[in-house]
Amino acid sequence: MLITEYEYQAIVLSLKVASYTVIWLIPFGIALGWLLSRKQFVGKGLIDSAIHLPLVLPPVVVGYVLLITMGRKGVIGEWLLEHLGLVFSFNWKGAVLASSIVALPLMVRSIRLSIDNVDKKLEQAAATLGASSLRVFFTITLPLILPGIITGTMLAFARSLGEFGATMTFVSNIPGETQTIPLAMYSFIQTPGDEGQAARLCVISIVIALVSLITSDWFAKRTQRRLGVKK
Repeated sequence: MLITEYEYQAIVLSLKVASYTVIWLIPFGIALGWLLSRKQFVGKGLIDSAIHLPLVLPPVVVGYVLLITMGRKGVIGEWLLEHLGLVFSFNWKGAVLASSIVALPLMVRSIRLSIDNVDKKLEQAAATLGASSLRVFFTITLPLILPGIITGTMLAFARSLGEFGATMTFVSNIPGETQTIPLAMYSFIQTPGDEGQAARLCVISIVIALVSLITSDWFAKRTQRRLGVKK
């Protein structure tokens, strides 16, 4: 049986949310990964813990914190609405924000480990030849950590596809607006007779996640070969 319009909307919205999530996360992931790998400063442990906190917190807690801070009456959300006209609660932009929070640790961790494995002597050698810090990063560090960026991106993408608790709490379950695959599955499971549709979305979700992870592994290995990195 072909997928229904209801299911199609959930699939498209999930891909949209996941795609916007990784686009926003890549620069933040690179910056935070480099900061935690290459710099020593007061409060580094606290920042590291804060970044990884969503991994151990119940997703509902993350969603609730977003609701009271970024909601229309939240500490930050009210200011954004009044001065910039931005609204995150109960729309797809809020789903992107919630997914970004829960997927950030995966992105940062992957990139940080890649930067840790870059030989600092290469960067130091380039610096002694007169290269600026930015040039060293973009010509030496960045190319060498591409496998880590690719892996982090795909892990964040897959995590965003499966996000449920934070999204449900922050933006609710609105068909066509915030209802991603997990939320649509939840609705189907709660409705007698719709178990088949839930199972179909479950299979689709598994396939998309597997394709994402396999693609990530393929790109990472290909990049390593082109860089001459042996595993």
